[in-house]
This record gives sequence, C-alpha cells and structure tokens, in this order.
Amino acid sequence: MTGAPVDAQPTTPTAPIRVFVVEDQTKILKNQLRLLEGHPEIEIIGTALSGEAALEEVAKLMPDVLLLDLGLPRMSGIDVTRAVKASYPKVEILIFTIFDEEDKVLEAVKAGASGYLLKGATVDKIIEAIKEVRAGGTVIQPNLARRLLRHFRVDPDAAPVPAAPLPAAPQSAVAPELDEEPPTEVETHPAGGAQDEPPLKPLSDREKEILQLIAKGVSNSEAAKLLNLSKATIRTHLEHIYRKLEVTNRVEAVTEGIRKGLISV
Repeated sequence: MTGAPVDAQPTTPTAPIRVFVVEDQTKILKNQLRLLEGHPEIEIIGTALSGEAALEEVAKLMPDVLLLDLGLPRMSGIDVTRAVKASYPKVEILIFTIFDEEDKVLEAVKAGASGYLLKGATVDKIIEAIKEVRAGGTVIQPNLARRLLRHFRVDPDAAPVPAAPLPAAPQSAVAPELDEEPPTEVETHPAGGAQDEPPLKPLSDREKEILQLIAKGVSNSEAAKLLNLSKATIRTHLEHIYRKLEVTNRVEAVTEGIRKGLISV
C-alpha cells in the first residue's frame, strides 16, 4: 500500500540537567566548573561558597541537582542537605567527599542525599552520577561502599523500623520481623499467627543479583550494561527490592540485604 510519506516526528531535545554547585574553596570550584563546561547534558545555573548562600539561591533557582561539598564552614553540607530536602524534596543532592569523611557521608545519606562522589572523580563519573541521581537513582562509589557497609554492620539499628503496635502480643517474640537478627527466620518462616505483619516476599534470583551489584557500588547504567537490561528494567527491579525489603533507598537496601544474609560483601 502506498501513500503520502509520513513526516518524521522531530526529536525534541531533552532539557539539560540544571545543576547548582556549592564549594567553599574557590580554586576547587573553578576546577569543577571547568570540568563541567561544554557538556550539553548539564547546565550550571549557579554557585555558592557557603551553605547559607546556597539555601538562598536554591530557593530562587530550584535546581534539579545540587552538587554539594560536605566540608563547608559554619553551616555544614549535612545541615544544607537536611534543609534543602525538608523544603524542596524534589531537588536531588549529590555529595562531594573525601576518604576521611565517612561519618559525615553516612549522616548526609540519612539526611536525604541521593549519592556521593570522591573528590578527584573524572568528569565522566561526575556527569554519569548527576544523570543517575536526576533519574531517581543513587550513586555509591565502589571505593567508599565497603567502608559504609562495614559501618552499617557495626550499627545495625541505623535503619528505622516501622512502628507496628500490636495490642495483644505478650509472648516472647516481641520484635517485628525486621528487628530479628537471624536472617533465616525473616524471609522463610511463614509466621502463621501474624495477621498484621505478613511475611516479606523473598527476592528473586535477578533481584538478588542486582542487590549484589548495588553493594559493589555499581550504578543503574552500569548494572544495565552488565546484565544486558535496560535502565528502566533495573529501576523496576530496584522498586521491587525496596518494596520487599521495606526500605526507601540503595543504602538501606544493601544494609537489609546484609542483615538478612541475602548478599555478601
């Protein structure tokens, strides 16, 4: 069948990711801006040398991603993270850190940061990380991931446990299943009498595979390439993992995976 040629639909260029950079060292700030210049995926919409100035500018400019140094004077990067996420939860925060700031990184993640990069990362890594958090992912650098996981294993109570008051439960099994330390009882025991707390669905082999990759610091894009899947499929699997483990981000998912014996590091 012949007919008039169909006009090709014009491809609408995707808008660049609007990035705001916070760094108190002017030399480092200039170097960051120089690295990011000329990349069409990124638009630097502003900079600040302090947390206080950053909060004022973020309120005006509403960036997609905040590239944030942790070691700021006066108002710390952790305080900035808390304030931004409390007022503007859609702004994604990507932390710049150094090796001896492990505790600060943990606090920043708990405060709502979407990921972190080591200072000195290549421009390709920085661009990839910005795109990753903008797409709803979380960036865990391999160099820092193991140290963070060791911290979580030492501090297993860091992940919040959902409050589920049970009026009539005087027996010895007081804690809900997420508080149980032995991993074998959490996923496999049917818990016949617990009507309010149905047992969590076990992770599929593919979900365990993806969770293991996350624990190694692999990004969504890297996982998609390794497993020959689309990034959308990886995100769907992550959503299933979060729901089954009753967590909200990668760090919590890895923590729960370790506590339940689902993955090893």
